[in-house]
Amino acid sequence: MSQTPQTRPAQPLRGFRIGVTAHRRAGDLIEALERRGAQVLHAPALKIAPVEDDDALRAETSAVIEAAPDIVMVTTAYGMRRWCEAADAAGQGEELLAALAKAAIYVRGPKARGAVRAAGLDDQGISADETTATLTELVISDGVRGKTVAVQVHGYTDVAALARLRDAGATVLTVTPYRWVNAEDGDKLPQLIEAVINRELDVITFTSAPAVDAVLSTAEQLGRAPEFLAALRGDRTGLGHVVSAAVGPVTAAPLQQAGITPLVPERFRMGALIKTVCDHLEQTAVLRRESEGTVLEVRGQSLTVDGIPIPLAPAPLQLLRSLMSASGAVLSQADLAAELGLGDAEHALHMTISRLRAALPDPTIVETVVKRGYRLR
Repeated sequence: MSQTPQTRPAQPLRGFRIGVTAHRRAGDLIEALERRGAQVLHAPALKIAPVEDDDALRAETSAVIEAAPDIVMVTTAYGMRRWCEAADAAGQGEELLAALAKAAIYVRGPKARGAVRAAGLDDQGISADETTATLTELVISDGVRGKTVAVQVHGYTDVAALARLRDAGATVLTVTPYRWVNAEDGDKLPQLIEAVINRELDVITFTSAPAVDAVLSTAEQLGRAPEFLAALRGDRTGLGHVVSAAVGPVTAAPLQQAGITPLVPERFRMGALIKTVCDHLEQTAVLRRESEGTVLEVRGQSLTVDGIPIPLAPAPLQLLRSLMSASGAVLSQADLAAELGLGDAEHALHMTISRLRAALPDPTIVETVVKRGYRLR
């Protein structure tokens, strides 16, 4: 049962469980999700940290000042701000701004543009889709042969983009105002991976491509990569799958390379990501049925009966979801076993039905139709 915007509940994520892998601005994302009713499991995969050795950043800044680059590529707002702050602290601020003012500045997106303008500078071009690849294409199309290009890299070096600039004839300088490091937040990331494998989450969100790589690498190191990928791909349809959501195409790319199809908002912003998740779950993961005055509602991994939460393991919940989707029609044992991924395991199906009935306040809600199968009363 989907809901239109007119009937959208005040807490559209009530009953849903969402994993958050972000570190920077994680508080804002978690607060927004919880305000909409979600239960959140936070396991930061990576965090942004200033470079350990400011001498290295100071040397990179000196090289840019000395080279007086023809073109400067700014990829993130945080990187631009951090660069200017570090230059000011090192006594290089005025020289850096003077060098940048003489260059043609290209930015990856509106946030980077805002940071450039906040520094009293202007830009000449902006990526059409807020990706480094498109920004690089734009810069190359405007001509780089024989020119010096300074690139503010965003946390991890985009080797392909730098190679393309060099192949096009540019002399390339890089500046790294910050980098990604392991979050080292206890055992939360392994817990998140296990929660995905066990289908205890409805959605897992990603806000950076390095975080995706870190989560996938951690799953590999734990020896759980096949099960983790299966949960995100929906390979075992009987247990459903955990939806992944990426803030933009750059973040989505490593998921897609792993055979996962994430939700991606049209606008690459946190607010748009949250709205996309809300809309998707309301349209696909909410079921509400009435059985002789008893109201059952499934929202993701959560069941309520007459408004009372009922704990259910994934398999009995999936069984109930199948019966609710049938709207009173009889489902055969073979159909239910197939939906649960049980194959010919008749005993396993009967055990799942028994567990479901035992959890319900009224076990007769699940009816046995002799020689035909089961249905919701």
